[in-house]
Amino acid sequence: MRAAAHSVRPIVLMVALALLMSARTASTQRELRVCADPNNLPFSNQKLEGFENKLADLIAADLHATVKYAWLRQRRGFIRRGLKAMECDLVTGIPQASEMVLATKPYYRSTYVFVYRKSANLQLRSFDDPSLRRLKIGLHAIGEDGANPPPVHALAHRGIVKNIVGFPMWDVDAVENPQGRIVDAVVAGDIDVAIVWGPLGGYFAKRQKEPLAVVPVSPAIEPPGIPFVFEIAMGVRPGEAAFKAELDRILDRRRHEVQQILQQYGVPAVEQGESDDEI
Repeated sequence: MRAAAHSVRPIVLMVALALLMSARTASTQRELRVCADPNNLPFSNQKLEGFENKLADLIAADLHATVKYAWLRQRRGFIRRGLKAMECDLVTGIPQASEMVLATKPYYRSTYVFVYRKSANLQLRSFDDPSLRRLKIGLHAIGEDGANPPPVHALAHRGIVKNIVGFPMWDVDAVENPQGRIVDAVVAGDIDVAIVWGPLGGYFAKRQKEPLAVVPVSPAIEPPGIPFVFEIAMGVRPGEAAFKAELDRILDRRRHEVQQILQQYGVPAVEQGESDDEI
């Protein structure tokens, strides 16, 4: 029995040491702290169904980290309340030209789009199309939470204002996927065309039974310099150049996987010099 006890003791010590090492590894595992909106498909939601949720998982896997979310409504002050307040270390979808953060290299480039029923045979391509003066046009109304989106300025510049229908994005917290209601309205015939940011149009159009056209707007830049095409990047706090460089390397390494995720969500990709063909 003494011999058996002596032989068991080393095994017990080894198991205890293994458990101690496992606990220490778990306690020191890296966290990727991400600020995201809890109800903002196709980008993110608390069910982790958005493409930015998938991208965060991809980045975390490369870092051997776990994702921890700080859920914040993407309203005015989003960066201040999240990234700058140290609630998170990363935001996953911002214009690359943003001055509020240190931005990574862009991981996609997209555009505003016209969304309309293919059966309507509208053939819309440009803000200068005369049919826009008679069509009922849906736009996302941002209101007090930010400046009006570029399509508002393009249409107002042409005197097209009376036939516009606004769809709120931010003041309908009780509604699931409020950003998609504008595309539902196209299918229902409540509006003839929606002009929306490409990832929204591509994602919600893809989920309709009615075949919809998703067409890049033209021109890509509206005088006196209002852009409709944006490069989208990830953002970290200014001064965190090492973390930004780490993310850049991952985006390079995982570029093919990133593009696959974006394609699955119907994100309209626009390359430099690409023509305004239907997506």
